[in-house]
Amino acid sequence: MIKSILCSICVLLLVGCYTTNKVESVKLEHQDGENPYQADWSSVKKHQTPDWFLNAKFGIYFHWGPYTVPAHKTEWYSIWMYQEGHPIRKHHEQTYGPLDEFGYKDFIPMFTADKFDPQEWAALFKQAGAQFAGPVTEHADGFAMWDSELTKWNAADMGPKRDIVGEMAKAIREQDMKFIATFHHQWKYAWYPTWDENTDASNPEYADLYGPKVPKGTFDFKNMTHADPLPDQKFNQEWLAKILEVVDKYSPDLVYFDNKMNIIEEQTRLDFLSYYYNHAAKREQDVVVTYKFEDLEQGSAVLDLERSRMSEKKSFPWLTDDSIDWNSWTHIANPNYKTANRLIDFLVDVVSKNGGVLLNITPTAQGEIPQAVRDRLLAMGDWLKTNGESIYDTRPWDIYGEGPAEVIEGHLSEHKNKDNTEKDIRFTTNGDALYATVLDWPTEQIHIRAFNTDKLTIKAISLLGSSEVIQWQQLADGLFIQAPKVKVGQHAFVFKVTTH
Repeated sequence: MIKSILCSICVLLLVGCYTTNKVESVKLEHQDGENPYQADWSSVKKHQTPDWFLNAKFGIYFHWGPYTVPAHKTEWYSIWMYQEGHPIRKHHEQTYGPLDEFGYKDFIPMFTADKFDPQEWAALFKQAGAQFAGPVTEHADGFAMWDSELTKWNAADMGPKRDIVGEMAKAIREQDMKFIATFHHQWKYAWYPTWDENTDASNPEYADLYGPKVPKGTFDFKNMTHADPLPDQKFNQEWLAKILEVVDKYSPDLVYFDNKMNIIEEQTRLDFLSYYYNHAAKREQDVVVTYKFEDLEQGSAVLDLERSRMSEKKSFPWLTDDSIDWNSWTHIANPNYKTANRLIDFLVDVVSKNGGVLLNITPTAQGEIPQAVRDRLLAMGDWLKTNGESIYDTRPWDIYGEGPAEVIEGHLSEHKNKDNTEKDIRFTTNGDALYATVLDWPTEQIHIRAFNTDKLTIKAISLLGSSEVIQWQQLADGLFIQAPKVKVGQHAFVFKVTTH
C-alpha cells in the first residue's frame, strides 16, 4: 500500500511539474509578441476556419474506453455506478460487487482491446466516406487513451497497453484523412464521489484517476454544466497539460471539446487556443477547434451541437456530433442503431444548412466494430460514392431547401425530429452546379418552387447514378421534374441542376 501511495504521489508531482512548465511556456510565448496569436479573444478570433473543414462535411469518431466494458445502458456508467439509488448502481453491485471492492478502476484491466486493428478501422472510415476521424482521447472517466507522461492511468500503461491515439493518428493519416482528438475531461471534476469514504473514489491512491477531493453536491445534477465550488488552479493546469501533451505528440488537425468547459478558467481556455493555433502556424498546418454553447467566444472556434441540428441555414460553418445508437455513445448489450437512411438524410440536411456531421460509432471493449455498425457505415459510403459531389466541397444555396419537415432545435433534441419524406428537398451548390436532393424516392412529379425562371436559368438536369434522361420544365412558379422510371440506390436521390 505504501509503495502504491508513493508511486501515486510521484505521478502527481510529475504532472504538477509538467503542467506548471507548460503553462508558463505558453504565457512566455505570448509575451514575446513573435507568435501570430496571443492569449486574448481578439487575437484568437483572427484564426480562420480552413477550407479543408468547409469542404469535408463528414467525420467519424468513437467513444471507447473502460466504460465500454460493462456494455450497459450508457457511456455514463462510470458516474451512475456511484450514484445512490440509480438503477446502474444496483446493476453494478449485483454484477460486480460493492463499490469498495470493485470500483471503476477495476474495469481497466478488462478493457483489453485485443482485437483492435487501427489500420482496418481507418480503412472502414475511409470506405464510409469520412474525411476526418479520431478517438475520444479522454472521456469524463479520467482514463487517457494515449501514451501519457502525465498520468499512469493511460491506455499505453494499462488496459490495452497500446497508444490508441497515436496508432489511430498514424492509420487515419495513412488513409489521407484529417486526424481529430476529442476532449471531455473537464467533466472529471466532481464526476466521482471523492467525498464518499464508502467507495474507492475517496482513496488518495487513485486520486489521479478519480480527481480531487470535492464536497458532496459539487456536481449539480439539475444543472450539469455548472459546479460549485469551481475547480482550483491545479485542476485547471492538469486539464490544460493533457491537451497540450496530445497537441505536442500528435498535432491533431481538429480539437473537439465537449461542453462544461465553462468551469475551466477563461485564461486557461485562452492559453490553449493561442498555443494550439501558434503550434499549427509553425507547422503550416490548418486546424480547427470546436466548442459547445458559450464555452468559447463566437468567432474563436467552430460551434458544435450535440444530437441536434439547425432549423435554418446559417451564415457561419458549424458542426454537429451525433451517435449511431439512439440511446448510447458507447457499445451496449442492446443497441438501438439508427438506420442508414436516417443517417444519410441527417447528413444531407445538415450540409444544406452550412454544417458538417461528426458521427460517433460504438466499438466493443475487445476492439471489434459490430457488423450492424459496419453495414450502416458502408451504406453511407456507397451513397457518397454516387452522390458525394452534392456533399463534399459544396456550399449552401440561397435557401437550404423546401418541404414540410420541421426541425426541432436544441441540445439532445434529435429524437424529436421525424424521418423525412419525398416532399423534403435540400439544396447545395458548387460552381455552376446546383444540387437538389430529394430525401425519399419520388413517386410523383417533383415541384421545386425556388427554382423558378425569375431566380435562375437551367441548362440541364440529371439524376446522379442514373443514365436515364430526366424530363423537366421550368416555369414562373418553379421547376417541375417528372419522377424517374428506374430507381437508383436506396436512400436520398440527387438531381444535378446545371445553370449558367
